This record gives sequence, C-alpha cells and structure tokens, in this order.
Amino acid sequence: MDARSNAAPVIIKRKKVVAGGGHHGGAWKVAYADFVTAMMAFFLLMWLLGATTEKQRKGIADYFNPTAPVNRVSGGGSGAFGGDSVLSEQTLSQSGSGASSLHSTESRQARGDLGVAESGAAKDEVTFAELEEALRARSGESLASDGILRHIVTRVTDEGLIIEISDLAGAALFEGEGPEPTALLRDIAALVGSVVALTRNDLAIAGHTRARPVILADNPVWDLSAARANRMRLLLEEAGLSSARMRRVTGHADRSPVTANPMDPRNNRLEVIVLRTP
Repeated sequence: MDARSNAAPVIIKRKKVVAGGGHHGGAWKVAYADFVTAMMAFFLLMWLLGATTEKQRKGIADYFNPTAPVNRVSGGGSGAFGGDSVLSEQTLSQSGSGASSLHSTESRQARGDLGVAESGAAKDEVTFAELEEALRARSGESLASDGILRHIVTRVTDEGLIIEISDLAGAALFEGEGPEPTALLRDIAALVGSVVALTRNDLAIAGHTRARPVILADNPVWDLSAARANRMRLLLEEAGLSSARMRRVTGHADRSPVTANPMDPRNNRLEVIVLRTP
C-alpha cells in the first residue's frame, strides 16, 4: 500500500479581505448633500417668486445682471476712458454732448450726464439745491443792503421750491399799506429773477398780509394780498422772466400767518414758488 494514502488531505481556504476598514466609502454622502443643497436653493427660489412683488424681483434680477453703462460718452482722462478732462461738465460740452447743468458748481462739476435717464423728481431736487446755492452766492453782489438775506427764507415742499420774502421791523417790502413796492423789494425781485432765470420751471406767486383790526368795516386784506402778488409778478417780468412761465398769481389775505400774532408785520410776505416739473 502506498504510504501517501494515510496522509491528511491539504485543504486551501481562500478568504477575501475587503479594504477600507469595513465601510463602503462616502461618495454617496457627497452626492446626497449636493442634492439637498440644490433642493433647498430651488425651494428658496420658489418662495422668493411668490413672496416678492414685480418691482422687487426686478431689483433682484438687476443685482445679478448689472446694466449700469460704463464709458457711454466720456469719463475723463486721455487714456482708457477716451476723454479730455476729468470734469465731465467740460468734456461733454466740448464733445457736443452737452453738460448736465447750465451753470455747474464746483461740487457737481464732475457729475455730468452719462446718458442715463434721470427722473423728474430727482432733477427737480438738484435744480432746487442749485437755486438755493445761487441765491446765497448772488446776494452779496446785489445792490440791496447787506441784510437782504434776512428777508428771504427758502424751503422745499411737494409743490416745489418756495422762496419766501417777508417784512421785517424797520424794513418793509411795500410803501405803507398799499401795493407799491419799496426799493428793497425791487432789489430782492431783481435778485430772485436772476436766479430763477437759471431754470425752466413754471412759477407761482402768492401774496399774504397781516391781519387788520376786526372793527374795520371794509377789510382790504384780500384785495391787497392779490394786488401785491400781481405787483411781484410784474417785477419779476421786468427782471427778465417770461410771462409764459407764470402759472398762477394768488392772494391769501391773512389766512396763513407765520407768527403767533396774526398782526405781526412778518405776515406781510410774498412767496415765489418754483414749481416741480409735471
């Protein structure tokens, strides 16, 4: 008998070892995180579309797609911007494109018109600011007394820029109780007319008077306020303003006092209103 018949058979066991520490990798987690992020962004977009107005959506779209013009006309400098001056008020007028204002100030000289349409309200605000600045600057050149600005108060309202001219103690705008202007008012009217001539806005003129004693049988406040307002209109036209710009002339009598005492002379006043662009 063969001696090898009693030997134990050799059994080879093959064991498959899986590398990676027993887990199946993390690629699916990354893919799942990307999917959740995309879904969150999608639902956020859908919520924005439903919760915002058309104007707000337009603003969001413009934020991600800016349309501000760059170098439409001239930006200044002889290099990449293609201009001849850093001040667009000079460059645009030389290139034939025009400047943004007829009489530019030093602070606004570099803010020329770049071709972007500006709303009427914004243009009016700029115009009113320029008028107030010009009024202060030109008062020193006026032939009136040094205290001419004491009679003038300006304010901006929904109607426009109101230039209010009032009486002061010892310095009246009209002779006595009538509609004849004093030399002071003539100088003020010339000053106001030269400043308002810088614009094309229409004008309105309002007259106000102080109250009279109740015992008067014939109270002249209505006729007097209207006559004084009309006299101011004539003074402005003499200063060079076109009559076509006069929208209205009104008399308000003593119905709108500016002081607690309705008989105070300061209630004798005129209002030249630079109306907003329709």
